[in-house]
Amino acid sequence: MSTTESERELARPPYDIELGAVLTAMAEMLPTSITPEMIVPARGQSFGPPIDEALVARGVDHEIRVIPGPVGEPDITVSIFSKRNRIAGGPGIYHIHGGGMILGDRMLGVEGLLDWIVDLDAVAVSVEYRLAPEHPDPAPVDDCYAGLVWMAEHADDLGFDANRLMVIGGSAGGGLSAGVVLKARDLCGPAIVGQVLECPMLDDRNQTVSSHQFVGTGTWDRNSNDTGWDAYLGDRRHTDSVSIYASPSRATDLSGLPPTYIDCGSAEVFRDEDVAYATAIWAAGGICELHVFAGGFHGWEGFAPQAALSAAARDSRDRWVRRLLSA
Repeated sequence: MSTTESERELARPPYDIELGAVLTAMAEMLPTSITPEMIVPARGQSFGPPIDEALVARGVDHEIRVIPGPVGEPDITVSIFSKRNRIAGGPGIYHIHGGGMILGDRMLGVEGLLDWIVDLDAVAVSVEYRLAPEHPDPAPVDDCYAGLVWMAEHADDLGFDANRLMVIGGSAGGGLSAGVVLKARDLCGPAIVGQVLECPMLDDRNQTVSSHQFVGTGTWDRNSNDTGWDAYLGDRRHTDSVSIYASPSRATDLSGLPPTYIDCGSAEVFRDEDVAYATAIWAAGGICELHVFAGGFHGWEGFAPQAALSAAARDSRDRWVRRLLSA
């Protein structure tokens, strides 16, 4: 029996069995597609358990500082995390949270840094950047870059080794991480020892096969992606006026980047743009480790931390980061 064009368009990699059950259980609580009118109400929802208890349990101190923002723009709030009674001179971790450019705050994703903070005596800084659509491009990436510059310039004050400063972000935070690392390269800014891009949001054009495969399913579908990018870029989206710092997939030269780690799921919108970004780094002679986890939906680790695939993703990322920061 022949396959129709419609059937070919709908064909997509299946979800991991364990993760598929999680998606089914979440179906009534989590919208598949985020539309523009849902942005502000969604900001009032919790995206994970409070981090305070985890910080206390792991013996991690949390300091809040207000630092200078981009020139002519408002100041920025950052959170600084370090182990109690740590030994100075460990690595630095600059963290950029996810949320599709429209949601989230600097505490989102911090729990994933705690093992490195504790085991490697790392100092982590997480930045509170302005969100779209109220603050479209370049505000978010400019905020993130200003925070990175501040962290690098205050390495002695913060007590970390400026030669071991890593940038990490997930989803939109992964895209912003890629953007600030490109900006640091182009402006001869802070030296970055490595970047970790977790299921990064890299391409405003939304034209890949995977971006068409996941519509009306998963945790961040094609429609949500349109909502996020439209809020971030407005009328400039899909035009030649989009900066590589806003949409890193548009960069034609990925040479000169630090070692990079990219991971994503096979069953998510961002799969193909993430694979393409890794491929472009290799084509430019760079170092990139890429992992595509079969059956993973977008952000599956946060929604199903006990799942076998979540443990596998954490283990792979952890081994890479420890090799990088322990060198």
